[in-house]
Amino acid sequence: MLRFLTRRTIGAAVILLIIAAVTFFLFFAVPADPARLACGKICPPETLAQARHNLGLDQPIFVQFVEWLAGVFVGRDYDGLGHCPAPCLGYSFVNHAPVFDTIVDRMPVTISLTLGSAIIFLLFGVSTGVVAALNQGKALDKIASVSSLIGASVQIYFVGTLAMYFLVFQWDVIERPRYVPFTDNPLQWAYGLLLPWIVLAIIFTANYTRMTRSTMVEQLGEDYVRTARAKGMPARTVITRFALRGTLTPIVTIFGIDVGTLIGGAIITETTFSLQGIGRLSIQAVVNSDLPMLMATVLLAAAAIVVFNVIVDALYAVIDPRVRLS
Repeated sequence: MLRFLTRRTIGAAVILLIIAAVTFFLFFAVPADPARLACGKICPPETLAQARHNLGLDQPIFVQFVEWLAGVFVGRDYDGLGHCPAPCLGYSFVNHAPVFDTIVDRMPVTISLTLGSAIIFLLFGVSTGVVAALNQGKALDKIASVSSLIGASVQIYFVGTLAMYFLVFQWDVIERPRYVPFTDNPLQWAYGLLLPWIVLAIIFTANYTRMTRSTMVEQLGEDYVRTARAKGMPARTVITRFALRGTLTPIVTIFGIDVGTLIGGAIITETTFSLQGIGRLSIQAVVNSDLPMLMATVLLAAAAIVVFNVIVDALYAVIDPRVRLS
């Protein structure tokens, strides 16, 4: 297990390094001038040159990349701007602040949105899928299948907009979504994010229901499950210890990808509900041509997906005894 995790961690680090290099060099393919953005529209040539020097933009591209990469581990000094402590992901030309500080401020919103919705759609999706598989061909199975098909067909911005209009503005059933720090008031934290959690759960639960049902039906027909039944094991034991355990392997795979993607920034959800998270931050970076901020959000999304994929691979051996990690 240790060798496997070490190998996967090294591979993940190489992937992130490649993504960082590609993202950084694409940064210079954008026609916008970072120094001009930092200096403003009305900027004398000498002031513009000084801004380029302060931001290190007057050096060769490769040197800039090496300095940026070193800043991630040991920090970086900007002339006229001060020291950016590690991990330094650059300096925002729009906010006039280190990029990492802004991401840290927005991260609790995205993590809260991700964790709450992930717990809901995982529990409901897997439970509904198991019930549908155990009642294959019956009314419960048909209802679950139709519901999951409808849920998988709709989009977050559609369901979110309808939920906001009717539940918040028209019927006043729930207050408008807002973020309250968990440490300030746990109940207000949960209540303020309840509507986004429900909307995300509607979309994602459908996928988990369909995946769980199809995999569970397949597992129930496996030889080792039929053998366990033939030996007289209780139905609950056969389902939980054998069929369900094999069913969870693909579920964990898509769960890791979904959580990594949401942590990287639930762009549509945060925009629909006006939540100031990482996804909304990336949209603002695009609109404002804040290229260092955009680079950081892209790398954060990539890192989240890569890290959760490593975690998922490590969990395979725990969930499914047939998996062997060499």
